[in-house]
Amino acid sequence: MTMDRSLKVQAGAIKSRNVLTRAERITRLKELDRWDDEMSVVGMPKVRVLKVSLKKKKKVKKEETDDKKGKKKK
Repeated sequence: MTMDRSLKVQAGAIKSRNVLTRAERITRLKELDRWDDEMSVVGMPKVRVLKVSLKKKKKVKKEETDDKKGKKKK
């Protein structure tokens, strides 16, 4: 059975997840120096997940040259 086009996930449409897996949480805690190897996996401290947002590029208006604007005929 084929999948409808509207249900397919496009490569550019990958959203950030707000829940990390256990392994991802442990690696994040190690980066923040909040994890010891002796700590239990149960009851891990919370880890904030940052959402990455892309800034939209501003449209640059084409600047007309001075030749077209500045010269007057006498």
